[in-house]
Amino acid sequence: MNDLSDIVTSAFWRVNPPDSDPVETREWLDAFDALVESEGRERATFLLRKLLDHARARRVPLPPVLNTPYKNSVALADQPQFPGNVELESRISALVRWNALAMVVRANRAYPELGGHIASYASAADLFEVGFNHFFRSDDLVYFQPHSAPGIYARAFLEGRLSEEQLDHYRRETGGKGLCSYCHPYLMPEFWQFPTGSMGIGPISAIYQARFMRYLENRSILKNALSTAQRRVWSFVGDGEMDEPESLAGLSLAAREGLDNLIFVVNCNLQRLDGPVRGNGSVVQELEGLFAGAGWNVLKLLWSSDWDALFARDTDGVLLKRLHETVDGEFQLYAATDGRFNREHFFNKYPELRELIAGMSDDDIDRLRRGGHDPVKIYAAYRAALQHQGQPTVILAQTKKGYGMGHWGQGKMGTHQQKKLDDDALREFRDRFAVPLSDEGVAQLRFLRPAADSAEMKYLEARRKALGGFVPKRVPRTEKLPVPTLHAAERAQSTTMAFVQLLAQLMKDATLGARVVPIVADEARTFGMQTLFRQFGIYSSLGQLYEPEDHEELLYYREAKDGQILEEGITEAGALSSWLAAATSYSAHATPMLPFYIYYSMFGFQRVGDLIWAAADSRARGFLVGGTAGRTTLAGEGLQHQDGSSHLYMATIPNCRAYDPCFAWELAAIVEDGARRLLEAQEDVFYYLTVANENYPHPAMPEGAREGCLRGMYPIRAGKDAQLLGSGPILREALAAAELLEKDWKISAGVWSVTSFTELRRDGMRAERARRLGASETSWVERCLAKTTGPVIAASDYVSAVADLIRPYVPGPYVALGTDGFGRSDTRAALRAFFEIDARHIVLATLAALDPKLAADARQRYGLDAGSRPPWER
Repeated sequence: MNDLSDIVTSAFWRVNPPDSDPVETREWLDAFDALVESEGRERATFLLRKLLDHARARRVPLPPVLNTPYKNSVALADQPQFPGNVELESRISALVRWNALAMVVRANRAYPELGGHIASYASAADLFEVGFNHFFRSDDLVYFQPHSAPGIYARAFLEGRLSEEQLDHYRRETGGKGLCSYCHPYLMPEFWQFPTGSMGIGPISAIYQARFMRYLENRSILKNALSTAQRRVWSFVGDGEMDEPESLAGLSLAAREGLDNLIFVVNCNLQRLDGPVRGNGSVVQELEGLFAGAGWNVLKLLWSSDWDALFARDTDGVLLKRLHETVDGEFQLYAATDGRFNREHFFNKYPELRELIAGMSDDDIDRLRRGGHDPVKIYAAYRAALQHQGQPTVILAQTKKGYGMGHWGQGKMGTHQQKKLDDDALREFRDRFAVPLSDEGVAQLRFLRPAADSAEMKYLEARRKALGGFVPKRVPRTEKLPVPTLHAAERAQSTTMAFVQLLAQLMKDATLGARVVPIVADEARTFGMQTLFRQFGIYSSLGQLYEPEDHEELLYYREAKDGQILEEGITEAGALSSWLAAATSYSAHATPMLPFYIYYSMFGFQRVGDLIWAAADSRARGFLVGGTAGRTTLAGEGLQHQDGSSHLYMATIPNCRAYDPCFAWELAAIVEDGARRLLEAQEDVFYYLTVANENYPHPAMPEGAREGCLRGMYPIRAGKDAQLLGSGPILREALAAAELLEKDWKISAGVWSVTSFTELRRDGMRAERARRLGASETSWVERCLAKTTGPVIAASDYVSAVADLIRPYVPGPYVALGTDGFGRSDTRAALRAFFEIDARHIVLATLAALDPKLAADARQRYGLDAGSRPPWER
């Protein structure tokens, strides 16, 4: 311990070296004070900047400028008067704390396997309660720290929004009477606003949500009471959670956009699940440097009012010195021990500190709280954040994990997993927070809700009424928007270009156009979207402060404050978060929007699949468009750019409707029908469409094909000997195979366009389940193929498992072909031959299913090598 202390102390003095001339230092400080007094703070800031510039010019080493002392940012002199009733709020907080604890312990006494958490909420309870009582407006957007869900449920119980039966069924929701584990809008669509259960998703989503609010306001879609001048986006996040890349991914954007409608509250209890976040360092100082460096306003909320007198008497700065040299692992130890231990190991290190606390008992020292447990200090920090302009604000709130759980949980290494407490621990918790409950009530883990006319309930209701209503609360439905009929061009082009033309039709519609949100991650020119730049503009909160290089061209790069296109740059996570904000605008802002995010399909799910699942949980409504999709349609690019799996991934998400159209009319029908389901029927689904950059002719819609297109498959060509199923551009290989079968082998093959193996699979599962339960139902695949004969051969530009999804519903022999294996750089024809999904291999698969002798003849005729290794092994 002594060696570590020496190292830390040495590091402290490297940043804060001893003063070699205190008299001269005092003269400089006195002169600076006189300057502030006579000419004001702005003049002092100007001169400091000049001095820094001059020091740089003279090559004088500069001190670290992104860290401030380890104390509260809001000085005592600037602290506003607390407007609430501290005693009543303390009693309400005690009730919420108890009900949250009782809910978790009850559940785990009844069913030990349920799990659950209480320590995170115990540390953050005051941070939430001050927000609920004074700051969270009913139209604010609040991203709650997921492990604090029990406390949010407990407060909603006091408010009368949840019943005792629901609390008693925490984590037992399949019967319809319980509560889900974390913040899940899909499971509680009128309660939770946003899902944050996956670490790191909340912070980046909150950033892009705040930015989308500004987008709506700058485009005059949000007005009046919904103005961002009044509304705030709050994101509560753990300090350990800030290690997730997504937590930090959008910090610079938030500062660049000047999102002063955004407030982060980082619960710095210094512990993650297994132990300290930064045992050998200081996560508060580290986060301050990160946020300040990114351009945020940083507020430290570290110490309670109990420390004010100590800091006031600490004229020599020895207390700050001791705090700076204490690493987080030590702070955790101090949190888990009592006042006597803290006196001996923290305060007694220096004589000046011993003198500073000479009049304090061990109990007094034990009552020295951290800032995140003092409502007065929390209020001051929140108010300062609310009043700050021009920057997003982060509040670094220091707390104790498991606060109030005594030696059973407070500051312990395993406190995150603590979910069972014995009666002694429960009684100590009751006494610590003065919960009005008898020993018998404690043993029974009785829930508490005062009478409606009690002082506590009247106060609680009055505070929420003053702030406009309850939080969290989600609005599941909003106004309906009519969708126009879409028309597809009948000419040779790629489905990507067909999509851009459909997008332009929607954007030009008089009613719906302004609500369409095109989103792209720095690939607009790849997808041919530059045609939209001039007419609709690229959104920029600053407008366009420069003349673009291509200003003389017809389709120049035009940025505008009311621009409609969201060009997000090279950030898949950011672009997906932006899409998610737009896709949930109907609930977050009571304003339905129709977002289309088009991206390289390969860098979709595998890069940001967690966010796509969050979109599903959020009941997002919009379109994800996988461009340059498939493993063989993107010629020349190679392994990492070629997507063979996205449709398999998307098939796992229940409310994602995935389609792989071949022809422009199919794409138009799917987009039109999807938009109507989202905006008119208000279904809580989102769409995944794949489009390719291969040019080929696009026919008109065959008569009667629309229903089959939307349900997943329809016939293109009749045939009696075999049936060929093709998806996306590989449908054209199936058509070519049918021609070869007719020409070379006198075999009549029917051809079907499969627009969605996923939809066919789900329809088949519904039919199977209905039959198990005694109903009579036939799947769409069975209906389509019922009167056909011969084997069925299916091929797509994705792994064979995609086509294999419908195997249970195909009558007779079934062969699924796909692009299993790693991608390669080559031409489309060579790639399709390599993956064995071209016309010749489809013919071979058909002949092998009909007659092995014919297959042998086909291998010889087409020069197909029977001895080579399969593609997935090469």
